[in-house]
Amino acid sequence: MIPRPETELLVDSLTKIYKDKKVSILDIGTGTGCIILSLLMDLRYSTGVGVDVSKKAILIAKKNAEMHELSRRVKFLNKPFQHVSEKKFDLIVSNPPYIMRKDLRNLSDDIRRYEPRMALDGGNDGLDLIKKVIYKSVKILKIRGLLALEIGNEQNLKVSKILVDNNFRIKHVIKDYKNNVRCILANYI
Repeated sequence: MIPRPETELLVDSLTKIYKDKKVSILDIGTGTGCIILSLLMDLRYSTGVGVDVSKKAILIAKKNAEMHELSRRVKFLNKPFQHVSEKKFDLIVSNPPYIMRKDLRNLSDDIRRYEPRMALDGGNDGLDLIKKVIYKSVKILKIRGLLALEIGNEQNLKVSKILVDNNFRIKHVIKDYKNNVRCILANYI
């Protein structure tokens, strides 16, 4: 699970927003932990939870946390994110699968060979997991908390509508190096 430049843009933006603040972070679909661990390295007063259904990914995430001396500030859970309910978070970040199922076979070899299918397959319209993350965030995000989503090309309008329909206000969009909207930051109101 290789972090892409778009994910780095997301982490950089969140680091600027939360610099010198103490926030609780949930990383949905954490994989090897690269997003939450990168955030915690820069946000030294913050704590976090990473959740993923892949046991193998969680084991790697825990090793990565140890390697970066962050094990005391992060907890990794091997379970579906729908089962997270123990607290409310200031920030929820997710890079969920957003590729339409029909487009999976057209991906470049470096993605198809090395990325697990479940980390790519966003269902028929590419929005299956994005919708689930938004619906769950309504229940576990603090009022005025921030949901940060990485999305696929041309999903901006559909995802923005789902967010607004679920009491989120779009705060900021992040464009990739090809000027496509790739991340949406939205406050729960």
